[in-house]
Amino acid sequence: MEIDLTMCKVRSWSWNDLVSIVWHANNRNVWINLRDRFPHPYTLADARSWLQSVSEHRPETHFAIAVKEEAVGGIGFVLQQDVAYRSAEIGYWLGEEYWGRGIATAALLAVTQHAFEAYDLCRVYAHVFEWNHASARVLEKAGFTLEGRLRKSVTKAGRTIDQLMYATIRE
Repeated sequence: MEIDLTMCKVRSWSWNDLVSIVWHANNRNVWINLRDRFPHPYTLADARSWLQSVSEHRPETHFAIAVKEEAVGGIGFVLQQDVAYRSAEIGYWLGEEYWGRGIATAALLAVTQHAFEAYDLCRVYAHVFEWNHASARVLEKAGFTLEGRLRKSVTKAGRTIDQLMYATIRE
């Protein structure tokens, strides 16, 4: 898949992204806002493992965020199962040097639209750690609504914190 946006491109991951993933992902300021399955430090072996998993995953639901053909972040969604089968959880990360440029918002808008168009979804949602005000703002700019606070629902870096639940729905 490939979606050309003004400031970036959302596209399928490639083995050519190996070095740039490590370069942008191996950053504590990126890691602190993500689930622990996103390792820190982020190594070449981690990038290989990631690329292997996404190359085999069907349907394709995880994508690179690229600027000038270089992968500088990632975005993807997980289709839910059972009674939640019409929902998907979305998540994203971006290399720190690209923060504050509107790239995450543009990618989130495009991938949310893709998820709604490609699947029979009525809801896309995201969880944000309480301290991640920038990501909450990205979700709000992309039309997501704050639905609630999950009190003391996760522990990250030794701190038990709240998560904010954002969602957008297709009417």
